[in-house]
Amino acid sequence: MDTSQTHISVLLQEAVAALVHDRDGCYVDGTFGRGGHSQAILAQLGPQGLLLAYDKDPQAIAYAQATINDARFEIRHASFASMRELPARSVDGILLDLGVSSPQIDTPQRGFSFRHDGPLDMRMDTTRGQSAADWLATAEAQQIAEVIRDYGEERFAASIAKAIVARRQERGRLSSTSELAQLVAGAVKTREPGQDPATRTFQAIRIFVNAELEELKQALDAALLTLKPGGVLAVISFHSLEDRIVKQFMQQHSREVLDRRQPAIAQRAKTSMLLRDVQRVRPSADEVRANPRARSAILRTAVRSQEALA
Repeated sequence: MDTSQTHISVLLQEAVAALVHDRDGCYVDGTFGRGGHSQAILAQLGPQGLLLAYDKDPQAIAYAQATINDARFEIRHASFASMRELPARSVDGILLDLGVSSPQIDTPQRGFSFRHDGPLDMRMDTTRGQSAADWLATAEAQQIAEVIRDYGEERFAASIAKAIVARRQERGRLSSTSELAQLVAGAVKTREPGQDPATRTFQAIRIFVNAELEELKQALDAALLTLKPGGVLAVISFHSLEDRIVKQFMQQHSREVLDRRQPAIAQRAKTSMLLRDVQRVRPSADEVRANPRARSAILRTAVRSQEALA
């Protein structure tokens, strides 16, 4: 196992400080990665504390098993959406650190980055599912364009999709990251300062291949069920699509909705507040200087209210 590539956990101190409020509680790290947050959580827990971690990446699972020998720790090879299988009101805090880890980006064989030539894979879990190359080999131009537009917010999505299909028909399927990056560069007519033209397309295909936004929504819903009253939900996102989902979810569940069908004097809350104390934290200037990949990160936290489960 290659452990030479390091991953610097973003907003580490802020996330753990917000999350751990009972040293002997039960916590979930939904994205183990290379264990930065998990190690910091374990350091804050007492002898009766427990930490359950999830990760879809087999390399992350192997890393956890090789580096953490702690009876308070358990890791499962699964998506964080699997939290829905946990008992209701059994968890004191849940941390989700979204996106791709540095080792995933920096390992060419994983196919996540346009900066390194490698197989066009992009799967978080290489043991299952369809790779990016497999999907692009058969997908219709319209679907490719929709994915790139919706998940990459790329205004040249239609042109990119047409170029991918034309290339496939002329010379066969795309198989490497460099092939895709070059194709996208030719289809994107204008350049954004400081950003490779393939950035949005690679993000979009990765999100689609891994069903990232769907699993995020499932995990947020599961958090409402599994958190104890007073339990903390903490989510670190790195792009606007993820953050929008988290922000809207926390807003939706932190306000009461009145039943307007009742007379004003008799109106009662149709939907109780399930979350309270919603907060947002950005990385400090010092952290961004030390770790440029932290520049777009946003930590959002909320506390599970005492209200009955919806």
